[in-house]
Amino acid sequence: MKKLSLAATGLVLGASAATAGGLDRSYTPVDLIFEKGSYAELSYGFTMPDLTGSDFLGNAIGNVGSDYGIWGAGLKLQFNEQWSFSLIFDQPYGADTSYAGNPATSLLAGTGATADSNALTAILKYQATDRFSVYGGPRVVRADGTISLSGLAYGPLSGYQVNFNSNDGLGYVLGAAYERPELGMRISATYHSAVDLDFQTAENIPTTAGGLGFYVPTGITATQTPQSFELAAQTGLNPRTLLFGSVRWSEWSAFSLNPPSPVPNLAELDDTWTYEIGVGRRFTDKFSGSVAFSYEPGGSDSLVSPLAPTNGQTAVTVGGKYQVTDRISFSGGLRYTMLGNALPETGTPDTPRGSFRNNDALSVGFKIGIALN
Repeated sequence: MKKLSLAATGLVLGASAATAGGLDRSYTPVDLIFEKGSYAELSYGFTMPDLTGSDFLGNAIGNVGSDYGIWGAGLKLQFNEQWSFSLIFDQPYGADTSYAGNPATSLLAGTGATADSNALTAILKYQATDRFSVYGGPRVVRADGTISLSGLAYGPLSGYQVNFNSNDGLGYVLGAAYERPELGMRISATYHSAVDLDFQTAENIPTTAGGLGFYVPTGITATQTPQSFELAAQTGLNPRTLLFGSVRWSEWSAFSLNPPSPVPNLAELDDTWTYEIGVGRRFTDKFSGSVAFSYEPGGSDSLVSPLAPTNGQTAVTVGGKYQVTDRISFSGGLRYTMLGNALPETGTPDTPRGSFRNNDALSVGFKIGIALN
């Protein structure tokens, strides 16, 4: 059976819905290592979220999710039949949330968060037999961010701001795969370790809370990106059709942001499970397409951080790939995501402050692939 290529299948997963799966955006892809021969690719995804609601004082909350784009790139070098090396760049985590309005009359107006990250992963793959392979290598993640807490819901803390200076940390990737190329079959298991980060922190604590009212360095905020595990599988149904799916777990419950001041943890997120199933079809020797459905259940209740006002998601992704020449391919994809209803909360005990319902996001993406031999 001729192996079916589905380069567009997961393409716009790299342009995932705002704050889906904690702060996941690219889902830390490694599919590049399974490309045939030496290969290079460049991808870009763009997401347009629509996150609106109302607070419990009756104030409408306009769209708090800003549009964003993420880049990805990769290079695979095939040394011989057994050994290959891949270098993968992605932007795995991020946030861009901002509440408009008057903090003096609204519960959450002025609250917001920005976060950016870049990661570089080096993977060495060993093809032990024609069916079994193992792979792994180091991963470097660099991240930074800012958070603002504002509005009547925060009481004397309204106006608090914190800046986390850019920092990087080292982790690793380990995995194994079983393949039957004649059947279009592959089963892979991939683990990404947590990555420790130590942010130099500056805080602006409102004077009404006894602070100085302007940014001052306060020390180090220690945190870590979540560890994750993904089990992915695909198999040919006939020479032109491929069935694929995956299950991914990410330990966001271990992620925290506890600044050096007495301000409590600014990030309380649930572990996430992401399920995907789809089918691909090769229509001609040059063109193939795919459709995939994914589901991410919400947390144990609808209470969420105002900085990530969604609770689970359901999405459909449509992709296509065109073989421009023997060496160059172009892939494109479109993803529509229905975001789960959520109640942003503050305080201890958790107190709901508003409601977000019937929200969604639209993502588009493209990828250019080049066979190098």
